[in-house]
Amino acid sequence: MAASANKRLLLKIFSLFSVVRGYNILVVVIAQYLTSAFILARTKSLREVFFDPNLFFLILASSSVIASGYIINNFYDSEKDLINRPKKTMLDRIVSQRTKLSVYFILNFASIFFASYVSFRAVVFFSIYIFVIWLYSHRLKKILFLGNLVASILTITPFFVVFVYYKNFETVIFIHATFLYLMIVMRELVKDLENMQGDLVQNYHTIPLVYGEKWSKFFLAVCAVIAIIPIYLLITRFETGHMNYYFYVSLILLFIFMLMLYFSKAKWQYLLLHNILKLIIVVGVFSILLIDLDEVLQRIF
Repeated sequence: MAASANKRLLLKIFSLFSVVRGYNILVVVIAQYLTSAFILARTKSLREVFFDPNLFFLILASSSVIASGYIINNFYDSEKDLINRPKKTMLDRIVSQRTKLSVYFILNFASIFFASYVSFRAVVFFSIYIFVIWLYSHRLKKILFLGNLVASILTITPFFVVFVYYKNFETVIFIHATFLYLMIVMRELVKDLENMQGDLVQNYHTIPLVYGEKWSKFFLAVCAVIAIIPIYLLITRFETGHMNYYFYVSLILLFIFMLMLYFSKAKWQYLLLHNILKLIIVVGVFSILLIDLDEVLQRIF
């Protein structure tokens, strides 16, 4: 009996971890710390960055809001996800909607509490962030173009938090952010192609449903071509050290992406394209360490 109860509890924990996309949050946390330590606050020691209580609470607040955002998005999209992601949805449904909403409110209150340690402005910022995520999940995501735009902005907001905290306004950071933003915009559009069946049933007005797959592919191709500009600038105009290799690989992956995009028609093919973009984003996080490898090793050891 006790073993059965423990198994049920573990399943619920695993289900909740799936709902809040715990692996995504972990990547965001690592990205925020690496961006802070090796791009935004390079003049500070690693100890100063990693043990900065204000940064810690900002990242904790960001993580709480992101987790709550995934929950409220899951809550509103439960019927759509049952069509688009039946296996994942069955796992997510182990936890009741009531429990999800309870955790949602707890996480939001926790994020405001963490932000209050930093400043009143941080409390206002995260309060607005929470509201916009709810508004996006409830209404905005169904609106043509606006849904993709807001989703992309919400995704990059955690990096904006640490950017504002360190007040580092170097041009190279804006170019890095532009490349990241383009990858996120492309990923959102590929997700729309991937989820067309569920979006159609739920009356979502996405680019693929309104303009068709061909125009969606055209928009993706335009974004991919535009993404070459920040890559070119980062390689030729700025000192990015060994991170150049990451940008060269990204160019190759974008070329592969374009070829596959042209021939893609099935959902599994769009899922593969989604994973290529996700790979570019995630590898980019850890490639930050390659900007100045000697400096990284000196600061660590």
